[in-house]
Amino acid sequence: MREPGRSTHRDVRSGLLRPLRVLPAMSVAAQSSTGYGIAILMRRIQSNTRTAAIFAMKQVFLDCTADLRAVIDAQGLRVPEGMEIRGGSFDSRQISEWCGGAAVVLVEHTAIPDEVLVSNTSLREIVFMGTGAASYVNLELAERAGISVSTVSEYADRAVAEHAIALMFTGARRVADMDRDIRLGRWAPLSGMQLQGKRLAVIGLGGIGTAVAQLAEAIGMQVSGWNRTTRNVSFYCQDIRQVLQGADVVTVHVTLNEQTRGFLDRELLSLPKRGFLLVNTARAAILDQLAIRDGLASGQIGYASVDVFDEEPLPSGDWLRSQPNVTMTAHAAYMTTEAYCSLWLKTLAHVDRIEASGATSRPSPR
Repeated sequence: MREPGRSTHRDVRSGLLRPLRVLPAMSVAAQSSTGYGIAILMRRIQSNTRTAAIFAMKQVFLDCTADLRAVIDAQGLRVPEGMEIRGGSFDSRQISEWCGGAAVVLVEHTAIPDEVLVSNTSLREIVFMGTGAASYVNLELAERAGISVSTVSEYADRAVAEHAIALMFTGARRVADMDRDIRLGRWAPLSGMQLQGKRLAVIGLGGIGTAVAQLAEAIGMQVSGWNRTTRNVSFYCQDIRQVLQGADVVTVHVTLNEQTRGFLDRELLSLPKRGFLLVNTARAAILDQLAIRDGLASGQIGYASVDVFDEEPLPSGDWLRSQPNVTMTAHAAYMTTEAYCSLWLKTLAHVDRIEASGATSRPSPR
């Protein structure tokens, strides 16, 4: 869900926000140099001799937030018997301790240290409760160790889409600016942009991007959308430059990977209409952040409404904090009761699948 770096979670007991330092994944070379290769070889031997009795289905939810736990309790959602639900403040040592002996680990926003993948010979599957597992799990090492990594998708498409539209309206009508002025004792009405009839460029037409496009059409915007693969929708266009050219509003909904990292660069951001409104609820790293900074300063980007950042929580000295033409939310686009319910039910479907498979060992390590 979130970018690597410093992440945020809530203490399940107190509900207080506390910072969590997310640990970086080690490179394959580093793994070899620290003896991980030998450890994985030992895992192969152990995996081939493991019996059903050894492979007990211990399940650990590593980092349940207070918000999610509150929804589970309030909605009476099922929790598998015996599942250990953890949360609060913890470090890498506690992660290793809690995951010890677990066959299944659920993780929502915490990086899994490499040593857990190597040392826990019972670990069969990690269920990452989101789509950006590569930011939190060393996928190559997990594959080499024979550990499956599952993801949960499409649980918050509507929630994120509505948040993107909310950010669009907020930026277009300067809602946050006027709210701030009034609280400071200033009465300064600001004119804004009417969205009906404006050209919207949707970058990424997965579930979220498509939902945004449909909502935007409903309010009368002229929608054009780009996706790396063909989409059978009326607003799809295969040429990203054509989609961006002359757009009044640009909203970003692509997945972050090595192909999309920084791909919305200075050149592409020069194509929309001068003074365009930029909305990002995907990942900060998809856009060239220096180009955004320069665009806001020059007026090419008239306003930016963002829910995601290079480092989260946003550092006190970050340049975005001082920008008058930026509205920010705290990576909360997916956070609704409905989305949390969907997330938990989809996660349980993975757990049920694992239990129903009846396998007594994980796939052979490579």
